[in-house]
Amino acid sequence: MSERKLILYIAASLDGYIATKDDNLDFLRLVEQKGEDYGYAKFIKTVDTVIMGRKTYDKVLSFGIGFPHANKECYILTRTQKPSEENIHFYNRDIVELINQLKSKKGKNIFCDGGAETVHLLLKNKLIDELIISIVPVLLSNGIRLFNGEQPQQNLHFISSKSFEKGLVQLHYKLGE
Repeated sequence: MSERKLILYIAASLDGYIATKDDNLDFLRLVEQKGEDYGYAKFIKTVDTVIMGRKTYDKVLSFGIGFPHANKECYILTRTQKPSEENIHFYNRDIVELINQLKSKKGKNIFCDGGAETVHLLLKNKLIDELIISIVPVLLSNGIRLFNGEQPQQNLHFISSKSFEKGLVQLHYKLGE
């Protein structure tokens, strides 16, 4: 059995923002197309564990559609201790310990669903194995950056790229040594 990988699967504007300053995600609608999910359904079948920050978790809940990862083991990174709710665990301890523990278990891959603080923390500790970034054809000019520039340099190994009718380009990289 192959080792579990931690994969960041996320969308960003061409200039590197995952949301506007006020956490607005409306720019994602620019690439909505009936019958096109940009590989998400296929990707989500490869994971059984999800990691995200508390702000991202709250944002997802604010959509009023129910939590989309309720059928998976979920770890919500937070500064506030909170009891688990079914398979949703609020985690406020050492991230390296959590990821090493998850990777040591048998199972499918681990999906990092954002946000920026979580991505930074994972990259800073060199815990992400692969990046799948969907670039939305828009320049937001400001907002919440996907990469804040404070993580160590990490070389990427190209796996693939795909372009779609609405202008979205999906980049897939493996993080190297």
